[in-house]
Amino acid sequence: MSYLTELHCHTGEVSNCAGATAEFVVDKYVESGYDTLVITNHLSRYTFNGYRKKYRGGPSWDEKLDFYMNGFNAVCRLGKRRINVILGVELRLNTDENDYLIYGVDEVFLRSNPDILDISLKELGERVHGVGGMLFQAHPFRNDMKVVRPEYLDGIETFNGHNTQLSRNEIALSWAEMFGLQEVSGSDFHDPHHIPLGGILTDEPITDMNSLMSALKSGNYTPMHRGKDPKSLLG
Repeated sequence: MSYLTELHCHTGEVSNCAGATAEFVVDKYVESGYDTLVITNHLSRYTFNGYRKKYRGGPSWDEKLDFYMNGFNAVCRLGKRRINVILGVELRLNTDENDYLIYGVDEVFLRSNPDILDISLKELGERVHGVGGMLFQAHPFRNDMKVVRPEYLDGIETFNGHNTQLSRNEIALSWAEMFGLQEVSGSDFHDPHHIPLGGILTDEPITDMNSLMSALKSGNYTPMHRGKDPKSLLG
């Protein structure tokens, strides 16, 4: 039996560019046959600017994190006993428009690093690795993305399922193979019309942060690259 885990999903409660509520996300992923859902809402200089630049969150980092955690906490509440929910982050540093998927960090880590948007990519990786986490560049070959030094990353997203973005997944896959980077796959789910098409398949269930990191660090998973209906891969 295979277990299906989404590694890249947003909710409208936090991510400005997302239109799907936590309730919709839970219903959609349960219906689509996923066992586990990693919520990777955007954490960037844009996260706290809402509609017509109405400020969201408060002046302190802790108040900002209170707001940021809303989407994840809502999915946890609504997904209880229906789907496993794990915290992830899609972070954008203040130096460019690149996005980085972070796995293996918790709320305590985020609250303990109030300068996390202002540090270098090298330092970001060091801090993430310092708590046992992993760092991947999301959709590295979209327009406006910059290629970064491979040694700063654990890997890259070689399949991004966002259906209105040109992610050039085939170039990302070739890049990962060229530099020996670990591959991950995600739907980059944002809106109700999106279809969950990405993620990883594992032989053992991923139920919490520890089992997610065990799977990622061991490489005992299969990235979904081809945009197939997830349920057709489960057998």
